[in-house]
Amino acid sequence: MSAPTPRAYPALASPSPVPGGARTVFAHRGASALAPENTLAAFRRAAAEGAAWIELDVDVISDGTVIVIHDSRLDRTTNRSGSYYDLTAADLAQVDAGSWFADAEGAHPYAGESLPTLRAALDVVAQTGMNVNVELKSCEAGAQACRRLADGVAELLDAHAERGGKEVLVSSFNPLLLERMRVRREGTDLALLTDSRMLGDDWRSYVENLGAIAVNPGDEGLERSRVEEIRELGYGVNVWTVNSYERAEELFSWGVSGIFTDRVHRLGPLAGER
Repeated sequence: MSAPTPRAYPALASPSPVPGGARTVFAHRGASALAPENTLAAFRRAAAEGAAWIELDVDVISDGTVIVIHDSRLDRTTNRSGSYYDLTAADLAQVDAGSWFADAEGAHPYAGESLPTLRAALDVVAQTGMNVNVELKSCEAGAQACRRLADGVAELLDAHAERGGKEVLVSSFNPLLLERMRVRREGTDLALLTDSRMLGDDWRSYVENLGAIAVNPGDEGLERSRVEEIRELGYGVNVWTVNSYERAEELFSWGVSGIFTDRVHRLGPLAGER
């Protein structure tokens, strides 16, 4: 069976990491197949592998510090257990976010890698000249903490822009957080994250009300017709998480604008012009 012919789509209405005609490969949580996810080491490794974009996850702790972590608990990716919402910035140096990661030889070369703040991560982004997708976690600590998270991220992104930081995309599964970001930092490029199996016919109303530029759906259950529908209306489609080169090629042939991958060292060459 012959490969489907890629379709041409209009450029997005605003400056974007997913312009019409280009393909974006996001290093998901950094070069997370090669270094512990969401650490400064993973972000530096992504830069070394030639990544133009990294994706990272953020939440907020008790003193308002914005930290980089995916889960709502420390158990999976650190030497600690339980929630992190009661921590302060002074505690972070004692949180080992690297020892859990083993390389191909079974060694643990990143032991002692600390749990990073978003401020430190943006330092690496600026130093390496990468672009960044900041995912706002839904924040299980309640509404006040959610507001502190969005406001803290907005403040840090303002500082990042002032020192010449490159492109930024802010995404979340939580439209309330995206709305807070839209109000707090006007002009920020936003993307609505969603499980493809939950992507209903009302997606457009959410995106238009938020002023978002993209929908970021999960790969599982994603249909080509939905990709075409979203793209034809001028929005980006960035798919998570794609670690197969062949699947990435197929998705790009459907017209998706970007993919998130743990294996940026393998899939990175797919980025660029169509």
